Amino acid sequence: MAKLSDKEFLELWKTHQSASIIAKIMDMDVRSIHRRRRNIELKQQQVLPPKNVVINVKRTDNPAKKELGIENGVVIVFSDAHFHPNIHTTAYKGLLWAIKEFQPKAVIANGDIFDGASISRYPRIGWDSVPSVIQELKACDIAMGEIEETAKKARHNVNLVWTLGNHDARFENRLAANAPQYEFVKGFSLKDHFPAWHPCWACWATDNVVIKHRWKGGIHATHNNTVNAGVSMVTGHLHSLKVTPFNDYNGTRYGVDTGTLADTDGVQFENYLELSPTNWRSGFAVLTFHNGKLLFPELVMKWEEGQVEFRGKIYDV
Repeated sequence: MAKLSDKEFLELWKTHQSASIIAKIMDMDVRSIHRRRRNIELKQQQVLPPKNVVINVKRTDNPAKKELGIENGVVIVFSDAHFHPNIHTTAYKGLLWAIKEFQPKAVIANGDIFDGASISRYPRIGWDSVPSVIQELKACDIAMGEIEETAKKARHNVNLVWTLGNHDARFENRLAANAPQYEFVKGFSLKDHFPAWHPCWACWATDNVVIKHRWKGGIHATHNNTVNAGVSMVTGHLHSLKVTPFNDYNGTRYGVDTGTLADTDGVQFENYLELSPTNWRSGFAVLTFHNGKLLFPELVMKWEEGQVEFRGKIYDV
């Protein structure tokens, strides 16, 4: 399949409109055909319906790019919440406080609100017990609903954006691999459960600030992200919560890691990490824009249980 170009695949699909037929022609597994089809749909932003399925409306659950065009105001970005049943962390409570305090023009969930422990590709660790998909969905629904309600009370026209993460993708990846016949059925996309949030792969706050879940890896990810992107880049994924400025002839830009909204020693990570120490921090980022330019990004970080640190002060949340 690697030798088949996207253009050639599209021609085959146009002719046959059947994964099973194309799989026989190419001597490939049907699931591989469905994965290739899905990847092309995401890249080309078009739908490749199977035979006898007519799509009359533009597909709206296709993650792509969201542009905000912020000139002045605040954007709050959190990530890696890995929401767990019956747990509301200090960073989460701090997020609600910050939304009320700064009335942001946009609140961005920068990936991995959903953990997907029970549908991970990784094997179970011993006899550990993890939440079911429905338990996780309910936890996400409660938390995201409260964030949404708080944000709309603070600013009625707030933008709610969700840049999808690798853990979020577990939901649909499992279904696409094991139940491809249910494609287009409502509820089989994670987005269907959070209709108020705009899903995308990348959100551009301005022409010079992009927010996405991940790009470069490693301890120098924030530096490498902004150096290689040529713009300020705000990412999650690594849970490190830090700001790395970078200057060249074009001026100053920033690499930002938005940390994790979960507790760094949360139950989600206990067995996975074997209780090892981590270079993680619990918190989120506050981005302030003036005349379309990003000021030095600020971080809200958990100080103690029920307290966050921000601008040299400790706040009870």
